[in-house]
Amino acid sequence: MELRDDGIVSLINALESKSKNVHTQSLDLSFNELLDMKKSGELDITPDFQRLFRWTEGARSRFIESLLLEMPVPPIYVVEESDGKYMLIDGLQRISSYLHLRGELSAQHLDEPVAVGDKLVLTDCDIVHELNGKTFDDLGTALQIRLKRAFVRVEVVRKGSDPHFKYHMFKRLNTGGEILSPQQIRNCTIRLLNPRFIEFNLELSQEEVFKSCTESLTYEQKLAAFDQELVLRFIGLKNNRDGFKHDVGDFMTEYMEKVSEPGDTSFDYVQEKAVFLKTFTILWRTLGEYAFAYENKKKKTDLTKAFGIYHYESFTVGLQRQLNLIDPEDETLIGRLSTAFKEVKHNEEFIGMTTGGGKNSRGLLRDRVKFVEDKIETVLI
Repeated sequence: MELRDDGIVSLINALESKSKNVHTQSLDLSFNELLDMKKSGELDITPDFQRLFRWTEGARSRFIESLLLEMPVPPIYVVEESDGKYMLIDGLQRISSYLHLRGELSAQHLDEPVAVGDKLVLTDCDIVHELNGKTFDDLGTALQIRLKRAFVRVEVVRKGSDPHFKYHMFKRLNTGGEILSPQQIRNCTIRLLNPRFIEFNLELSQEEVFKSCTESLTYEQKLAAFDQELVLRFIGLKNNRDGFKHDVGDFMTEYMEKVSEPGDTSFDYVQEKAVFLKTFTILWRTLGEYAFAYENKKKKTDLTKAFGIYHYESFTVGLQRQLNLIDPEDETLIGRLSTAFKEVKHNEEFIGMTTGGGKNSRGLLRDRVKFVEDKIETVLI
């Protein structure tokens, strides 16, 4: 069914009203200019974004080979900040590969960490095999100049543009990449709206009591910012559990967008931090490193040290209703809670709510949290 004429006019007007808030510019810059901009601070690769660099040495090398062969390079996207500097929102793998070639890359998160001063040794070049084993210093003046002068189209979103447009632009450019975890996408995109909540979330993920409770997380999980996702998951479910409908990932993104809206003052950072620290202090003192562990299937009297996401939701959120009644310094109370929490973990009904597939639903979340709430009430009576 086609839209009526007035419907089409209305649609065109809606598009044009949004387009007025978008200001872009196209530039052709050499990779050497981008290198100079990075070194001088004119081009910002934010810490959250920089950790997303994942290309293997072979992939980096083949990109350099492409530049030497003068193959076309996809555009790089940046946003112009209020001070005129550029912040990269797409093109990290290509820029970082060139930085590594020139010895200007710091990427300590890689399996084989790269420090400033380390120069890429070309490997796995599959067109010009003679390049393999060479560094930038081995290429000679002519090829070095060719690389320095290799240019790329840079699409600039100007500083007068609506911050929401910048946010959605990054989100759509990057959500298809396998290298990005959901939380890494949130960290990078939300930063374009308002960096305060992102920085707060990162700060809480580094609190010792939280790190102690979640020490069973793997290196790969932490590298993918799963610890930061857990902080967000707790805060979001604590404050807006009714907003969780179907997909917890979408729920967390929407909550993060809401509290990061420029000008929003509803989020009490001081109070939220106090609640966070008290919650995890109680969990550490009652269960220690087993705070989010689940029952050992082979030896049912024991707990595994593996991390259980449903245990995390149940105990962190389940504490909130009676949090003000719990004194973490009351050793007698902490001892009784410790016994109660272990009983929960070994309870067959609770195990049924937290194991197997299909448990990530609103109803089961409610039931798991209530199970913990009810158990705490029996201790406090």
